[in-house]
Parts: sequence; structure tokens; C-alpha cells
Amino acid sequence: MITSSQGPNKPLVIFWRNQADSAAYEAARTQRLFNAQSPARYPLAIAFVKTQSEVADTVKLAIEKNCRLSVRAGGHSYASWSVRDEAILVDLRDLSEGPILDNNTGIAHVSPSMTGNDLVSYLSAKGRFFSPGHCPNVGLGGFLLGGGMGWNCNVRGILCPSCSTFKVIARHILSKKKNWGWACEQVVAVDVVTADGSLVRADTQQNADLFWAARGAGPAFPGVVTRFHLQTRPAPKQMRSSGYVYPIKHYMTAFNWALKIPSGLDDGIEIVAIGSYPEGLDEPCITLAILVYGDQEESISEILQRLDESHPKGAVARWFCEETTIQKEFEKKAQAYPTDHRYFVDDAWLKDDIDVAAVLKPAFTKLPTKKSLVLWESMIPCSRRNLPDMAVSMQSDHYVALYAIWEHEVDDTRCHSVINEIMEQVGKQSVGAYLGEVDFRTRKTKFWGDEQRKRIMEIRHKWDPKGRICGCLGLDEMNGFCHPEKKG
Repeated sequence: MITSSQGPNKPLVIFWRNQADSAAYEAARTQRLFNAQSPARYPLAIAFVKTQSEVADTVKLAIEKNCRLSVRAGGHSYASWSVRDEAILVDLRDLSEGPILDNNTGIAHVSPSMTGNDLVSYLSAKGRFFSPGHCPNVGLGGFLLGGGMGWNCNVRGILCPSCSTFKVIARHILSKKKNWGWACEQVVAVDVVTADGSLVRADTQQNADLFWAARGAGPAFPGVVTRFHLQTRPAPKQMRSSGYVYPIKHYMTAFNWALKIPSGLDDGIEIVAIGSYPEGLDEPCITLAILVYGDQEESISEILQRLDESHPKGAVARWFCEETTIQKEFEKKAQAYPTDHRYFVDDAWLKDDIDVAAVLKPAFTKLPTKKSLVLWESMIPCSRRNLPDMAVSMQSDHYVALYAIWEHEVDDTRCHSVINEIMEQVGKQSVGAYLGEVDFRTRKTKFWGDEQRKRIMEIRHKWDPKGRICGCLGLDEMNGFCHPEKKG
């Protein structure tokens, strides 16, 4: 470890590749990566910052060294975007300023390294809620910058897009329940260290282009977000869950039943179809899991009762109207996405007018390992409304993600091949991909609408003309998309 002093009381702790102990450097490079497939990329240094001023110091150090800067908040990032050759990696693990909740406005001020689980725990004690990522250990930084497909994302957003200040936004909440939408729609401001080392605030009234990009540009964002300001909502009083597990021979019947559910029910319901190997079974199954949120127990029970009465026969397991919480659902997700495993992931927004069940059948029946899984989620009705003016711009009625999960290096090639083969066909029936669950190097697709992509490029060129901030691994070479003056 090398400590580079940036002031009498503010030492900046950095592990330099050619100066630090090799084991310490390697631990700093990889220990915060979720995917156990460590990339063969080696930063010039890894800096663990504790304050916003240290973030600014690290940016200025990169300027002094004439090198690029990458950022790690602490999410899953299956492609390990933050680990870049010849860059200084600024790790936000210790940037723990907050959380702070303003009781008057319901605005929470949080660090990008805070996990969804920690935020939910903090807010629940105060009777408030914010929709984080589905897995408990995902940091807020990458999740929110990528748009934030969190819990109950499929229903409509709660904020008036014309609101300009914290207090005004707080007064324009349209509902105390149900209407959740993309998590980034509830971001009301961000604090950012820019590529020249300056600290600025971005919202609808100041640095509005940066604020626009902070809601969906993902790793293409041209700065380091040091704090998010989030509009919270009252915590839902009720969460109930039902589910049905079918052997794969009932796949078409079960899936087609699930496809009919969102169009016939009100907001406040989240339904997913999961292809996996349930414990103790030697063949894949399709699980239909349903979550209903709200304040009225009777209304929730009625919805789930109606679904239970109509579900197809043949389920090998069933649970009905069980009381649950986000924390309990977090535990299930943690089991489904284990740490210290190898991952290869791809996803797609499917065309609305295709035979979804038929298109996805290979994905549900050809899982490469027993720990792998595939997930389909209905995005209705969120997908059928105009999005606010923000970088997030890709969506459809149907979202699918494939997760190859395995333990040993010997299986790398096979697992990659299976996912690539399936997605080659699925991709032909898609309109793009959600950038939070994808490796930009895997296949060519769209991650933003054409106009949004153009605007992201323009914002990067304005705020980072030297290409200081590393962008999207795999898109660097595309007409200077991520690095105006530095390609490759």
C-alpha cells in the first residue's frame, strides 16, 4: 500500500501497480468484484476514497499523470467495467457520507456505494421506502446511473417531470403506493466531481444536461457521482407473494397464462417467470412468482385469489398469498445469485408483437448449469407510457435476462457458448438491451434510443473533452463515443 498525502489530515490511500505489494494490489483490484472471473486488465492504481474532496484529488491526480479514471461503486457489474488498463480506479467503498433523510421532503441523501439492503433497512425504520436493485448487495451508483430496474419497476413513475426543486417535487407525489417506475425517476439531484476535478450539483435547474445523463447513461456518464438525492415514499403496508412451479413439460401452458396477467390487473403487481433447477430436481422448471404491493390487505388477497383460481394445473409446488417483505425477498435473491461464482450474463428487450413463450423456450430449457437461470419480467404498464426526458430510453413489454452461473474455470467456454447461442436467436426478436445487465462487448445491440445516444455523446464531449473518465468497455472504439480524444 502506498499512501500519497493530499493534505495534513487527508491522506489518499492508493495501491500503485508497480509500487505496492503484488498481493495487496491484486486484492485491491479484484476483491470488490462480484464476478469471480477476474478480468485480465490492470489499472495503473486503485484509490480508496473517503470524501468528496478525495474524489476530486484523485481526478486531479489522473490529470497530473495524464491517465484515465474509472469508477467502482460496488454493484454486480458482470463485465467488471471499473477495471481498466492504465487507468486510476477510484473505489467508492469508503465514501460513506450519509444516508440522511429530510423528514420534511422525504428526500434521502445517499452515497453511491450504499447497498440496496442498507438503504431499505435505514428507511424502513423511518417508515419510508425507495426501490433498490433486486439483489441486496448491489451498490446504488451503477444501479441508478443505469436507470434502475428495481422492485415493482413495471408500474408508472411517481414524480412530475416538470418539478424543479426538492420541496416542489415532494409536493407532487401522485400516489402513496403502487406507482414506482424506473428508480432513476426518483433521483431529484446528483452531486458530481467532473473530469476537471470540480464539484457541482446537477438537477433540473442547474447543470441540467448532467442530470439528464445521470438518469440512464450508465458507465457513459462523464463524471463521478458522489451523492444521490432520492425521493422516497411511504413504505408499503402490505406485500404478499404467490408462486407456482411447473415441470418444463408444462412450459408453454404456464408461460402463456403468465402473459395474460398484467393486462387484466391494476398497478401494484410484479410478475416474473424464472427458469431454473429447483433444489432436488434434475430437470429445469418454470416458476411463476407474483408480488403484490399496497395498503389494503383485502384488495391484495382478492387479486391473488383470482389468480390462484385461474392458474393452470400441473404445478409441482405452490405457495399462496404469503406475507413477505423486501428483506425476505432479498434473502431469496442472495441465494439465487451466489457470491464467489463465475457469471456470464446477457439480456434483451423483446419486441411486443412476438410469440414470447416460443422465442424464449430454448432459454428456459437449455440452462448451461444447475445454478444458472433465466428471468422474464412483464413491464406492462410502465412500457406503455412515454418516458420522462432522461437518458433511459429502451424498454418494451417484455424483458428477459440470462445468467450463466458456475464455479470452475474449466466450464468458462461452454457456459459462454450456451448463452451466446441462445442470445443470437433471442436478439433477432429484440429492440435492444438494458445496460445494467450486459457486457457491451458481447453482441451488437441498442442500449439507448438514437437521439438519446447522440445526446449522451454530446454531453460527454462537453463535460469530458479529454476523455478522462473511462466509459463503456466495448464501445470505446465507436466513433469516440466514450472518449472524444482517446479511442480504444
